[in-house]
Amino acid sequence: MISRIALLGSAIALGACASVAQATPQEADAPAATPPATTGDAAPAMPMDMPGHEGMMDEMPGPDEGVFPSMAHGTADMIGLEGESIGSANLLDGPNGLMIRVELAPGSLTPGWHGIHLHATGDCSDVGMYKMSGGHVGKMEGGHGLLNPKGPENGDLPNIWAAADGSAGYEAFTTLDTLGALVDEDGSAIIIHEGEDDHMTQPIGGAGARVACGVIK
Repeated sequence: MISRIALLGSAIALGACASVAQATPQEADAPAATPPATTGDAAPAMPMDMPGHEGMMDEMPGPDEGVFPSMAHGTADMIGLEGESIGSANLLDGPNGLMIRVELAPGSLTPGWHGIHLHATGDCSDVGMYKMSGGHVGKMEGGHGLLNPKGPENGDLPNIWAAADGSAGYEAFTTLDTLGALVDEDGSAIIIHEGEDDHMTQPIGGAGARVACGVIK
């Protein structure tokens, strides 16, 4: 079942690149490249005008129904432990699966990896606990985990990465769900956990408490 999933999970946030980039042994041991020789009065190369990390979240727009008129588009307002707004999620139902994009403001999460799942009930009313969202979509006994030979459950997703300032940008693609199934009679929710999902341990990959919730609409 794992082969049916295309995972495009990404983490785009303040300082994320600096937090996770490491040179491979080959890169570390490789000799420095010799700069090309210059001749004549050639002007020195000008540095590229690269945008800073500031504003990266603003530059990553969500799906637009005007751009994708034939695709169903869902949203979720993400709230934190005290019920405060921390960001948003966009869901786009494509011809081959569901694209999910989450953008969270600084201070939303502790730095590092966090489990993120689709839950079976669209209810975030028990602020700070978020148990009213129920279990994972497609809950199976012993079936949680993208790496689990008995799984995965339909609500399983790759982890989300939070930068040093607690902001996060995330995109994942799953063939296990459709937006139509998620916005059924009792709805569905996006839940983020306090820790990382190892994609094997039952029932939630050891991800711990629920720290953020968003009802899918």
